Amino acid sequence: MGVRETLNKIENMVATAKTFPFTGHILINDNDLVHYVEELRNDLPKELDKAEVIMKERDQIIEDARREAEHIRTEAERQAAAMVENSEIVLKSKQRGKEILQETQQKETAMVQAAEAQARELQNNVDAYANQVFEQLIAHVSRTFDGVQQAQNGVQQAAAGVQQVTQGLQQALQVLQTAKAGLNQPQPPLPAQSAPAQAQTAAEEKPAEE
Repeated sequence: MGVRETLNKIENMVATAKTFPFTGHILINDNDLVHYVEELRNDLPKELDKAEVIMKERDQIIEDARREAEHIRTEAERQAAAMVENSEIVLKSKQRGKEILQETQQKETAMVQAAEAQARELQNNVDAYANQVFEQLIAHVSRTFDGVQQAQNGVQQAAAGVQQVTQGLQQALQVLQTAKAGLNQPQPPLPAQSAPAQAQTAAEEKPAEE
């Protein structure tokens, strides 16, 4: 599996993850995330090997261009030497030799410049691709772990709220139990009347009987 495919899987996992209500936090499978990170760790060396092959090809292109230029120069010198037979031919051959050498140098310069430009382009593409892969990996992993941390914080806050409510209910239950115990206690008897008060009550009741 390629690096891009693995990154797409991580992005899809984050996009389709379940969201905690009212928080915007997401819940993902950490085993899947670790598996994708392992795939990236295994695939990145392959991509770097490809980059190394491209660099070797660049060196080969430059070397081939130099060899071709050397061959052209040698052939030009051979042709110039073959043309030297008499004075007129010598003059013409020298002129032609100069032209051939100039053309050869121009071709050599153009071929080397083209090879170097191609090599720079390949190197820039390799560097840009490697940077893009690492940036995407860092961004996806950072967002994923941030979501997990936020989800954990939300769960901890909810647990703290439940604990506070439980403590409040326990306190209310204790108050009710205390009040109930007070109602169940026996009430003290009323105080007895004194002797003068009893005599007065009897005197008041006697005429009524007559």
